[in-house]
Amino acid sequence: MSKVVNITKVSGLKVPFDKEKLKQSLLRSGATNEQAIGITNEVIEMLVDGMSTRKIYKTAFRLLRNVSRPVAARYKLKQAILELGPSGFPFEQFIAELLNFKGYKTRVGEIVKGHCVNHEIDVIAEKKEHHFMIECKFHNRQNYVCDVKIPLYIQSRFLDVETSWKQMDGHAEKFHQGWVITNTRFSEDAAQYGKCMNMNLVGWDYPKNNGLKDWIDSSGLHPVTCLTTITKREKQQLLDKKIVLCKNLHHNYSLLESIGVKQPRLQKVLDECAVLCEMYLNNKKV
Repeated sequence: MSKVVNITKVSGLKVPFDKEKLKQSLLRSGATNEQAIGITNEVIEMLVDGMSTRKIYKTAFRLLRNVSRPVAARYKLKQAILELGPSGFPFEQFIAELLNFKGYKTRVGEIVKGHCVNHEIDVIAEKKEHHFMIECKFHNRQNYVCDVKIPLYIQSRFLDVETSWKQMDGHAEKFHQGWVITNTRFSEDAAQYGKCMNMNLVGWDYPKNNGLKDWIDSSGLHPVTCLTTITKREKQQLLDKKIVLCKNLHHNYSLLESIGVKQPRLQKVLDECAVLCEMYLNNKKV
């Protein structure tokens, strides 16, 4: 590519196309160096000034899917999380599963008595002397930013709940904390407030190297919405059955048959799940 081509981000901001960034995202998804270079070069060939990052992503995804469906499934991870909607409940389930992998005991969607009023808590997580109240902020738009009003609101709810928790047997000395987890990003003010109030804020790539994307990568737990071998309608059927993880489909012929997936496609779905679950299954053996 001899000249600089500007592309349009979701926010509307125009930036120069970075071929190395695209290549690295393909490599992180599991593409070989040869595949990543080949797809990057094909994308460069069709670039025009002002092209949206969404169109570039769709093109790269299509090319990658033709090479390897499991790798393409990993590549679409961020989009797959956005597809966990429209309600936030599947996202709450997904977060609970990630925390279970980290060794927490979790409860989802419970009504908790605070000092002043009752509160519906998205996820409660406990491990040893740690007890966390977690608010999950799911958004189905990639460019959504959680502003400072969200941690302000959650912290006030947490303080009411914490007052009640500390009166419970064995809880006076426990470490309690309010968390906010989102699949998008936090504003600078929101992040600053979270640090100041000792909250734990987790966004897609925040904090650095320990964001939601890192949790998913290190666990090997992928949402069913990653799958490239089932339809949008079938994914929704699984979510309606409270099936949010690919690992729940691993070797599960009857579950796939219950949503209408038949051979030979059924085996293709199972094969894709097996590759996506490989890291999770290896983690379990450690």
